Amino acid sequence: MSTVVPTRSKTMSDSDDEALPAGDSTSTVGLLSERLQAWKHMVKYLEAYVSAVAKDHGSRAKDQEKILKTVSSPLREAHHFDSAIGGITSLFDNIRTNTTAITNLYVETSMCLTGSVLPILERLHQEIKNKSKELQNGAGKGSKAVEAARAATQKHVDLLGAQASHFDASGGNASRISAAHDPYVLKRQTLNRLNKQILDENNHRQDLIAVQNSFKQFEAHLITTLQSALNSYNQYMSNLADRQKAMTEDIAGTAAAIPLDFEWEGFSKRNATVLVNPNSAPKNFAFASFANDSHRATKPLIEGSLERKPRGVGAIRGYSSGYYAVTPAGFLHEYKDNENLLKDPSPEVSLFLPDCVIGAVDGTKFTVKGKDSSGSKLGQKMALSYDFQFKAHTASEAKQWHATIASFALAGGSVPGSPVPETQQQPFPLNTAVNEGQTTGVTPAASPQSARTVSAGTYHASPVSHDLEERRYVEPQADQPLSHEGLERQVGHLPASQ
Repeated sequence: MSTVVPTRSKTMSDSDDEALPAGDSTSTVGLLSERLQAWKHMVKYLEAYVSAVAKDHGSRAKDQEKILKTVSSPLREAHHFDSAIGGITSLFDNIRTNTTAITNLYVETSMCLTGSVLPILERLHQEIKNKSKELQNGAGKGSKAVEAARAATQKHVDLLGAQASHFDASGGNASRISAAHDPYVLKRQTLNRLNKQILDENNHRQDLIAVQNSFKQFEAHLITTLQSALNSYNQYMSNLADRQKAMTEDIAGTAAAIPLDFEWEGFSKRNATVLVNPNSAPKNFAFASFANDSHRATKPLIEGSLERKPRGVGAIRGYSSGYYAVTPAGFLHEYKDNENLLKDPSPEVSLFLPDCVIGAVDGTKFTVKGKDSSGSKLGQKMALSYDFQFKAHTASEAKQWHATIASFALAGGSVPGSPVPETQQQPFPLNTAVNEGQTTGVTPAASPQSARTVSAGTYHASPVSHDLEERRYVEPQADQPLSHEGLERQVGHLPASQ
């Protein structure tokens, strides 16, 4: 999977598989909202026009200039309407031309216009307002949700980049990082947020397509209602003198000649780069990528299913299955499963392996003693060491897990260890549970100090009857056991005998 650097572009980019296709997601909503404003102002113009005509019937000569004034100004948001002949713009040009010739109006005609034509336009005006509210409460809120999802994804991508750079800069010998900032954990959390972002964007995209389709039908309704209003206007005005009738019929005829999709088709062509293309393919999470999604720190050294015996009373139930991963940062993470998309994948347990003690493999079982560092900083400080008893599916798998975990304890200084003051550096006590018949021992993890002094040889513990009995260490190459004090001297924790 290729790494894609997050950028910002229009809401729906040509490549819908980019992890963070940017752009102002409100641009489509904003454009459609502005278009509704244009229609609303157009209807308002007509309302003003018909009202002025109705008043002019009472004093036609005196109010003639007022009638023309209502339509003398260019349409607001006029760029939304086609300037070619046969559209809304040409309709208003026709209205202005005929209005200058209107000279005789009657009071009864004014009453008819006020009582029949104006209510149609007022209802149409109100429908446009309701449509605008519907747009803002629907697609407008969806745009905000998309922006919030993008911000959450970008935040985790940036955090992953920072931790990955820190890991690289230290050459794999960085000081201990928190489990929550392990690049492996951050990557899985980023995948979760990226999936949520893509789902939100695809849902928002479908909402916008539905809104656009409804706009085409709504504008057809607007023009139909507009035609109906002007036809009613024509009916009342046609009762007047032939000259008045001819002028008003010309206005209505111009409106009736507007194709229902004339304005929308022209608008769609002029704004093809802004409106959503319903024929473009939706995003596919399988092809999404983001910065550092393939970074070496995000790839586990080993991962898979293991069984672990719970602590305390939970141990009665026996072993329970979980999903585990050993990361290059030195952590053994436990998850309930390997699901990244349905929920935020936070580790149930995190063990910093350089601080742990690992027991030898006993068939399919092995034990790791350490502290859970998956909680808060305060919780990590107060955490106690426990024996985590694991069981693999096969003996071969158990050896693979054991070898990978033990590599952190035996690798000397190649893996970052947990910093410990010199005054507190003590040899790690073995507390791994051992069966009565066990003949192989446990392998202690190297502390930052002991990792530099312990030789390549591995030290094992002999079986004990209970956890409080003192461990007796034996070299694997020698038949004679060493005392605890002798082993401490050998690994450099105690000075030689005086």
